[in-house]
Amino acid sequence: MLRLFEINRGTLREQTIEETMSRQQLSEAVWIDLQEPEEDERDLLEQLLRTELPESEDVDEIEASARYFIDSAGVHIHSLFLSQSEGRHDTTTVAFILQPQRLITVRDTELADFRLLRMRARRQQVDAHSAQELTVLVFEQKVENLADALEDIHVKLSEVSYLVLEDESAELEDAIDYLAKLEDSTGKVQLCLMDTRRSITFLQRHIHIDGELQESFRDITRDIDTLMAHTGFVFNKINFLMDSTQGFINIEQNQIIKIFSIAAVVFLPPTMVASIYGMNFDFMPELKWIGGYPFALFLMLLSGIAPYAYFKKKGWL
Repeated sequence: MLRLFEINRGTLREQTIEETMSRQQLSEAVWIDLQEPEEDERDLLEQLLRTELPESEDVDEIEASARYFIDSAGVHIHSLFLSQSEGRHDTTTVAFILQPQRLITVRDTELADFRLLRMRARRQQVDAHSAQELTVLVFEQKVENLADALEDIHVKLSEVSYLVLEDESAELEDAIDYLAKLEDSTGKVQLCLMDTRRSITFLQRHIHIDGELQESFRDITRDIDTLMAHTGFVFNKINFLMDSTQGFINIEQNQIIKIFSIAAVVFLPPTMVASIYGMNFDFMPELKWIGGYPFALFLMLLSGIAPYAYFKKKGWL
């Protein structure tokens, strides 16, 4: 899918794409956003740029030299963005190609950051004067979305904290699964923040920056530092709750083992008495005694009550 944007009097606006898109309309766009591009769309854009667009396997390369570089097409940045699918967070890479008069983004999935920018552009709420400023706006929106995701994780973490520390009827095994998902989401947020810091640093080194853009870069960097500190707090909270949950599970298991151990000790003396009187010897003094059977039952009962009373006195029950 191909989307085109223009800047009209300092405001970003989405262009209406004609059925037969002309080369002129494509060349006049300030922002060209490609989402899962078709072959004809890629061919048309490659003819305009006179270079090949990055493929998915190229975009996902982790080496710095493959993610941040400059060539005849412009400044290239492959940046990680946070996505969400089926209630779980994931990361996807967006390829940026920044030219003096144009920004091109290539991605394989829909992202909340770009969806929100489109919505704001339709409402004429995005102020921009150049492709460079538009690139900064995209990264600002990215950091805002990461902050929202971190806040959402913190809210869910508070709910898990109540289940683990206060709700006596909570299933602790489910809490561990939930904490593992939150830890995974927090790690992905942190990874996106680290990647954004590297992208901003690369942009500062290789594009022309005026005073206003420089201040925007500093604001983004300060926000990233704040969010990185917050991710550290969230990680510590998750580790504390994970340790607490495992401790409570161990306590429950120890209680169960304790009950079985005490039951075994309580029933051991009666079992021994029953075993003695169950032996088949010819000479057993109590065998022909009329009170032998009640005596054996009483002895078994007494041998069971005695260890139970002893454990109770010691406070083990």
